[in-house]
Amino acid sequence: MMNYKHVCVESIICTLPDEILTTIELEKRLAPVYERLKLPQGRLELLTGIHERRLWPPGTLPGDQSVKTCEKLLQTSGFDPGKIGAFLHGSVCRDYLEPATACGVHRRLRLPDECTIYDISNACLGIATGMVQIANMIELGQIEAGIVVGTESSRSLTEATVRFLNADTTLDRKGIKRAFASLTIGSGSAAVLLTHRNLSQTGRQLLGGTVLSNTVFSGLCRSDTDQGGGDSMNPLMWTDSEMLMVEGVNLAQTAFERFLKTTGWTRDSIDLFLTHQVGKAHQQLLFEKLGLSAEKHYSTIEFLGNTGSAAMPTAAALAVEEGRVQPGNRLAFLGIGSGINTLMLAVE
Repeated sequence: MMNYKHVCVESIICTLPDEILTTIELEKRLAPVYERLKLPQGRLELLTGIHERRLWPPGTLPGDQSVKTCEKLLQTSGFDPGKIGAFLHGSVCRDYLEPATACGVHRRLRLPDECTIYDISNACLGIATGMVQIANMIELGQIEAGIVVGTESSRSLTEATVRFLNADTTLDRKGIKRAFASLTIGSGSAAVLLTHRNLSQTGRQLLGGTVLSNTVFSGLCRSDTDQGGGDSMNPLMWTDSEMLMVEGVNLAQTAFERFLKTTGWTRDSIDLFLTHQVGKAHQQLLFEKLGLSAEKHYSTIEFLGNTGSAAMPTAAALAVEEGRVQPGNRLAFLGIGSGINTLMLAVE
């Protein structure tokens, strides 16, 4: 349980790639395995609700785009970068095994030398976890403001998965299901600026939230062994999508009741909720189990796919840009990550 009195979510920004990879085109690239297993075209979009996802240009390192996202964040917010006391990089994707991706981005942004700098690895909850850690530092009086940023890049994973599925002729329909989730991944970048309320110009207060885990299911989604970033990566990821969906939503159902108790909110008093976006079936099950209306959800899965840690903050940033967020609104960030972890945050 977390309660904050002095923390504001001053700004949330996202940047998106220009290159679009449609699900139709992705299935064309999978023609050898589709033809061999007699899979119908359109199957992937029908099951996931994903029409398209995006890709960064070849050779783009996560840190390259994180710099651009943070520059946009500082420019649009008008916040003095000299007051940044913590800078965290929270995406699954990173530049290298060492040093922390946050270090290179910090250098290029010319942030203060006194910044606390590190990377966070927490699957799809990395950026949200970074928000909590910065909020804790602000609440303790250690810093006045901090930024957490993350950039997810799906090109290497998508291309490696396509090559593997087309090349391995021993796979049957059941065998390819473990790689199914890898075909839903998209690219995106998001950054969040948190400040002490005395420095805030927006008054968007982070009230607190809850965390809950069930690590019995930590083996439901696993990538290859740790690798550095760049084009040399050929990652593969194996996921029990159905079990991960069911157990993740079950955990979220318990966590959400605690979230409501912690915040004093009711389901009806939430104006907008933002989730980690996995697929259409996941959203429907989550809404049903948590008793939430789909009309209050901002969905990006259809045109961005699963953008990992960037999904929730990207949805929030786009909702703000489109005028979906008004003064006095209550926003619930309802995050679920493999592991299995949940992290839910309340912003007013």
